[in-house]
Amino acid sequence: MKAFVVEKYGKDGVRAADVPEPTVGARDVLVRVSAAGINPLDKMVRDGEFKQLLKYKRPFVLGHDVAGVVTQVGSAVHGLKVGDEVYARPRDLRVGGFAEFIAMDADDVAPKPASLTLQEAAAVPLVALAAWQILVERAHVKPGQKVLIHAGAGGLGSTVIQLAKHLGATVATTTNTRTEELVRSLGADVVVDYTNEDFSQVLSGYDLVLDSVGGVNLEKSLTVLKPGGLAVSVVGPPDAAFAKQLGAPSVLAPVMAALSRKIRKRAKALGLRYEFFFMRASGSQLRDLSALYDSGKLRPVIDSTFPFDRTLEAMAYVEQGRTQAGKVVVSMVSDNG
Repeated sequence: MKAFVVEKYGKDGVRAADVPEPTVGARDVLVRVSAAGINPLDKMVRDGEFKQLLKYKRPFVLGHDVAGVVTQVGSAVHGLKVGDEVYARPRDLRVGGFAEFIAMDADDVAPKPASLTLQEAAAVPLVALAAWQILVERAHVKPGQKVLIHAGAGGLGSTVIQLAKHLGATVATTTNTRTEELVRSLGADVVVDYTNEDFSQVLSGYDLVLDSVGGVNLEKSLTVLKPGGLAVSVVGPPDAAFAKQLGAPSVLAPVMAALSRKIRKRAKALGLRYEFFFMRASGSQLRDLSALYDSGKLRPVIDSTFPFDRTLEAMAYVEQGRTQAGKVVVSMVSDNG
């Protein structure tokens, strides 16, 4: 089958290749891929940023978001059958959406939202799971709380805005002039145009900040939180809990803790908490999220769609920051089916 594989770590490490069709274990489903979403995580894994924690055996197929049709089910699989249209964020070490077929653990897979095309559904799993796990599991967001979401027009930000509003929060976001109308349509109550304003000078008293920018932006984000508030970053620095989540050797936990010591110390001095976030696969959560998409509470935001044979171009498009809003998808088919 045709696929895009990581042969070596680095910017030029991905190439198109013919690889064997994956084998299907007892707990697996084989899916013919209809579309796959592009995520910043694809670049990070391609570049080997997590190679000490995620021990991929090269060459491996890249791609963390997938939607398609089940073509085979393992002997121990229940609740999914051949012909089902599904979507998933495959678990770490089993990614591979940039291919004609992918075998996934059935626990990671869910029927796609009925209201979405397969191409739309491919844009959903990673960002929707991340939004749910940050807002519901980590922050326990309640009605009336105040949430600041950086880069609100991005794939993650646009999803978190919608879910935070569904949970009853007052939502602020940073974006630029071009996408202000979009983020307001998604539910943002307060919009800060970062090209004209410094969010840290106009916002205060927030319960949660979600940072996807890092660096100085993360440090400034602490200043808008109220005592007891939580800053969550998806770009780092990592913490000891990250190493534990990935089942890394215990020796790496203090290394991760050291990387985030400065920001954790700063947060503690202000009476705040800092946590690094790395999402996990969950088919059961995707089933719950499907209901929110089908009820209209959530909708995918898609910047552009590329044909599958231009996957490397699609990755470069995202990496170069050319997206205006939402996700980029690669599609096996030319129509919207």
